[in-house]
Amino acid sequence: MKNINISVNNFIIKAELNDSSTAQAIWNALPFSGTVNRWGDEIYFKIPVHVEQEPDAKQEVDIGDLGFWPVGDAFCIFFGRTPVSKNDKPRAYSPVNIFGRIVDGTLKFKTVQSGTKIQVLKENSFPDE
Repeated sequence: MKNINISVNNFIIKAELNDSSTAQAIWNALPFSGTVNRWGDEIYFKIPVHVEQEPDAKQEVDIGDLGFWPVGDAFCIFFGRTPVSKNDKPRAYSPVNIFGRIVDGTLKFKTVQSGTKIQVLKENSFPDE
């Protein structure tokens, strides 16, 4: 498994990637940064990766899942309900490719606002200051 660091608001959250082709494409593009968009308890931001929707893409996701939204070439972090949730679980606007999972816990993401800079790096890399 490959590990990444997500740096935002002066904290770093660790995550692990799965073995999907989406995860490999994201790994190959690292490091990258973006500007946070909040949609309920989801953060998403455009990244320099384009992959098609995978056959197992889904809308119903779990807290802590990392998803790639093919429609917007966006990296998505799910940490709670979204505006289209049907219960307490996160729900993506449309199907996302699940490519990894947060391993550190997700509560800190609740403090992140739209417009904040976010960076994603390979583990053992350090964010820009």
